[in-house]
Amino acid sequence: MIDYKKHLIITKSSLKVALSQLSKLGIDAILFVVDAEDRLLGSITDGDVRRGLVAGIVIDDLVDKLIRGNPKHIVKGHYDLNQVIAYRKKGFRIIPVLDKDHSVISIINFRSTHSYLPVDAVLMGGGKGLRLRPLTEKTPKPLLPVGGKSIIKHNLDRLISFGIDDFWISINYLGRQIEKKLGDGSDKNVTINYVRENKPLGTIGAISSIKKFQHEHILVSNSDILTNLNYEDFYLQFLKEEADMAIVTIPYQVNIPCAVMETENELVTSFKEKPTFTYYSNGGIYLIKKSVLALIPAETFFNATDLMERLIADKKKVLSYPMVGYWLDIGNHEDYKKANLDIDQIKF
Repeated sequence: MIDYKKHLIITKSSLKVALSQLSKLGIDAILFVVDAEDRLLGSITDGDVRRGLVAGIVIDDLVDKLIRGNPKHIVKGHYDLNQVIAYRKKGFRIIPVLDKDHSVISIINFRSTHSYLPVDAVLMGGGKGLRLRPLTEKTPKPLLPVGGKSIIKHNLDRLISFGIDDFWISINYLGRQIEKKLGDGSDKNVTINYVRENKPLGTIGAISSIKKFQHEHILVSNSDILTNLNYEDFYLQFLKEEADMAIVTIPYQVNIPCAVMETENELVTSFKEKPTFTYYSNGGIYLIKKSVLALIPAETFFNATDLMERLIADKKKVLSYPMVGYWLDIGNHEDYKKANLDIDQIKF
């Protein structure tokens, strides 16, 4: 997230102060005029100032003389994602994000932020990474560097680029290293909370202890995945299909080098010449409705596949979202080597 404070100017400030701030913002030159509690009053651009000066306004006049009221904005927790997409398509560069009291708490800069998804994100980072020993003897797997940046930081930055700003990270093995390295997220204007597993709880069990999710939908991801997944498209498909759970799936093709016969009662009914079959595996990234959390038992080893089975048994809708783009589960030394070779070629 960008430091949104540099886009704020207090009411009753002079145009001279405004011009100084605008000049530092370059192509992102827009200021949002706020009161002492950062409540949004309006906006002003360098173009507004220039036109004002031509019209006879002087440099020591107040910004309030040129303020544009009711700028485009969204209110966190009370907006439709399609509204954000519409702003992006119409060419708006910067949109302020307000809280329920109308105070500015962030901005969306579409040059660096793809979207603003209304989800909490949970990164599962408690595993021991046994297959990556000795690298993980003193370093938790999520902190192993790939291209000069830790695996989990690649995940965080990708999610932040889609506007996600409410994070939970489950930690266990060497977890304090992760907490110390990532902190509370304030340096990126996001919130990072930690869930401490006192014992292994599987790939999704730790979520049962989180009681303060901010949104109705939860994105859960293994923290050792390297991907350029389009999270906005994933979320839109989840909504479109009205799914209870969606799973990023990884397609695998099996090529049969000869004809395959189809039979019935030992009679050949047809055959296919050198067919290709596609199967889908679990990609370790999920979207779930908050209401589904009630199915996850407290303080119990519980995998995401266990949740899928319960939902399917209850006739709930579980969606497969085939991965398009780069995806790699960094589970062993060969995968880790590949990640470091691929990183400069991945388009994030």
